[in-house]
Amino acid sequence: MATRPSDRQPLADQMYEVLLGQFMDGLWSPGRPLNIGALSRELNVSQTPLREALARLEHTGLVHREALKGYRVAPLFSEAELIKLMDARLVLEPALTYEAGRRTTPEFLQEVADSIEELRGCTTGGGSVRAYLSADERFHFLIAKQSANPFLESAYRSLSGHVQRFRLFAELGSSDAESPARDHTAIYEALAAGDAKVAADRMREHIENAKARALKDRQAVSGN
Repeated sequence: MATRPSDRQPLADQMYEVLLGQFMDGLWSPGRPLNIGALSRELNVSQTPLREALARLEHTGLVHREALKGYRVAPLFSEAELIKLMDARLVLEPALTYEAGRRTTPEFLQEVADSIEELRGCTTGGGSVRAYLSADERFHFLIAKQSANPFLESAYRSLSGHVQRFRLFAELGSSDAESPARDHTAIYEALAAGDAKVAADRMREHIENAKARALKDRQAVSGN
């Protein structure tokens, strides 16, 4: 079970982080029911903060609430949903990367480089799934923030819950887990060279690669 955060946080926030940590540690499989009573006993908290935490997780797309049945872990994306999610990313993320590429700073580039090293360490040094997902997410959020376009960044943040669901439920390791680090490096090199257009093109290629891996993994899971 994930380590509980500081008691100085509101209890609902603590429970949100605990449950999210359990997702990232692979403790909850797609489609599994979430029994609030059992969770309350396991985590030694009342049901109220758990309900608040689950409501927040519902907004990320990680859990679904069914009338008269309670909460359930979201199912795997269907093939059609995966395609639509990746198509949305193909529209948004190259634009974010282009804008970020027009206003790079040494500090931004260093943070991007650090996220790539962290990701690479996870794929070559046996890092945890949680660390891998965190490094991957950090890379994309850094670029979204550096775009300096609050409307584009807000659009990405609205999409990010579904992207996170994709990352969490992807079959990491069934495909080439080192490909994201290589793709991130290619994007970084274009950003460092000051070529916003090439950086955007590399991001587009990265999302296309992720889309292809995701569809391959989805078909493997479904047996098609």
